[in-house]
Amino acid sequence: MTALAAIRPGALTVAVLLGAFVVWRWRRASTENRILAAVAALALGVYGSGAIDPPSLEVVVRDAGEALGPYTYILVGVMAFLETGAFVGLIAPGETVVIVGGLVAGQGEIDIVLLIGLVWACAFAGDTVSFLLGRRLGRAFLVKHGPRVKITEERLRQVENFLHRHGGPTILIGRFLGLVRALAPFVAGASRMPVRTFLPFDVLAAGLWATTFCLLGYIFWRSFDQVVHIAKQGALAFGTTIGVIVAAVIAYRYLRVPANRATAKAWIDEQADRPLLRPLARVARPVYRRGLLPAWARAAPAVRFAWQRVTPGQLGLELTTLLAIVAVGSYLFFGLGSLVEHRDMLRTDTAAFDVSAELETRWLDDALKFLTDLGALPVAGLAVALAVAFLAARRRFIEGAALAAGMALTVLAVRIAKAAVDRARPSDGLVATDGASFPSGHAAYAVAYVAIAVAVAHAFPRTIHRAAFVVAAIVVAAAAGLTRVYLRAHFLSDVLAGWGLAAGIFSVCGLVGLVVAFVRHNGREGAA
Repeated sequence: MTALAAIRPGALTVAVLLGAFVVWRWRRASTENRILAAVAALALGVYGSGAIDPPSLEVVVRDAGEALGPYTYILVGVMAFLETGAFVGLIAPGETVVIVGGLVAGQGEIDIVLLIGLVWACAFAGDTVSFLLGRRLGRAFLVKHGPRVKITEERLRQVENFLHRHGGPTILIGRFLGLVRALAPFVAGASRMPVRTFLPFDVLAAGLWATTFCLLGYIFWRSFDQVVHIAKQGALAFGTTIGVIVAAVIAYRYLRVPANRATAKAWIDEQADRPLLRPLARVARPVYRRGLLPAWARAAPAVRFAWQRVTPGQLGLELTTLLAIVAVGSYLFFGLGSLVEHRDMLRTDTAAFDVSAELETRWLDDALKFLTDLGALPVAGLAVALAVAFLAARRRFIEGAALAAGMALTVLAVRIAKAAVDRARPSDGLVATDGASFPSGHAAYAVAYVAIAVAVAHAFPRTIHRAAFVVAAIVVAAAAGLTRVYLRAHFLSDVLAGWGLAAGIFSVCGLVGLVVAFVRHNGREGAA
C-alpha cells in the first residue's frame, strides 16, 4: 500500500507521452534533442513510480545558503554586473541569482541592506560598462558578433525601436524586461544617448530592480517555488501593463488625427446599430458622454504634466536626476542606520581608521583641523545665508527658499537622527566633540556648499565655469566630511550617512522648487 500510494500517475502519464513522442520523432530529431528528451522521460518515469522522493526544495535552499555564506555577495554581485556588462542576461536572467541572494539573507547568513547596495552598485556598473562599450564599438559590433550570445538582428531591432519610442524611460522600464535589460544600455550608447540622460534613469532603474528582487527572496525565503511564481506573475503583470500603455499611446496618436477620429466614430456607430449591441450602446453612450469624457478632460492636463516630468526635455531630466540623488541618499542614510544600530563598528569604519593612522602627521593634523571647520553649522549656515541673499537680489526667490528650507530641514533631521540612534563617538579623537556620532553633522552641513553651487551656477555665463564651480563645491564637501574620519571625530559610516541625508533633503527641496517654478512660469504664459 505504501509503494502504491507513492506512485504519481500524472508524472507517469507525462513520461509515457514524452517517450512515445521521442520514438515517433526519432529520425527527424537531432542527437542533442533525442538525449534531452530521453533523459527527461526517464527522470519523470522514476519520479512517477515513487522509487525515489526528491529532496525538499526548502532544505536544498537552506543548505545552499549555509554553504555559500558570505560568498553569496561575490556570486550575486558578479552576476548582477555581468548580466548587462557582458550580455549574460540573454542566457541566464539575473533575477534568479538576486532572489537566491535574498533567500540567503533571509536565513541570516548575510545582511540584506548590504546585499541591496551591492546589487544596486554592480547592476549600475554593468549598465555603465555596456553603455560605454556601445559608444565605443557601435551597432556594427553587435550585428557582427551578437549571434554568438543569441543577439539576433530581430532582437536588436526590437530594442532599438523600443528605445527610439520611449527614450530615457526605456532604461527604467527595460530593467524589468529580460531582453531589453540585457541590450538597452549598449544600444543607448551606440545611439549616442546623452550621458546626462542615461545616468539618472539607470540609477533609479538599478535601485528599484535590486530592491525588488532582493526583498522578494528575503521576505519569502522559506518557499522558493512561491518566490519564483510571484516573480513570474510580477513580470507578466508588468509586461501586460507596458503592453496596455503602449497600446493606449498608439490609440491616442491615431485618434489625434481628425480623419481617423471620424473613421473610428463611424465604425463605432455602425457596430452600435447592430441588434445585439444596441442595448449596450444605449447604456454606454450616456456613460461615455456624461462621465468618461468630462473626467478625461479634467485629468488629461495632470496626466500630461506628470508624464513630461519623468521624461527628458524641459523639467523632466532635472527632476529625474534629483530623484536619483534622493534614492541614493536615502539608501545611504537608512541603510547605514540599520547597520550601526546592531554593531558598534563596521569593517569599513575600521579600515578607514587604519588608513588615517598611516597618513597621520603633525602638519596634516593642523591643516585638517582648520579644514574641518568648513562643515561646522555656523560656517555652513553663514554660507547659505549669503547665497540666499544673493539669490534674492537676483529675484530668484524660489531657489533661495529651496536652499534655506533644505538647510533648515537638514539641521533638524541631523538632530533627530542623533537622538534616535545615539551612537557613541570614536575614542581618542584629535578634536573636541560632544553629542552622538551618527550621522555626522559636519558632513551633512558641508553638502550645503554643493546645493549653493547648483543654485547660483546661473551667475556664470559659460557651462564650463558652472561645472567647475559645482565640482569645486563637491570637493569641499567631500574634504570637510573626510576630515572627520581622519580626526577620529566620526566613523566613516557617520560621514556617509550625513552626506546621504543632506543630499536627499536638499534634492527633495529642489524637486519642490522645480515644480513650483515650472507651474508658475506656465501660469504666466497662459495669462499672457
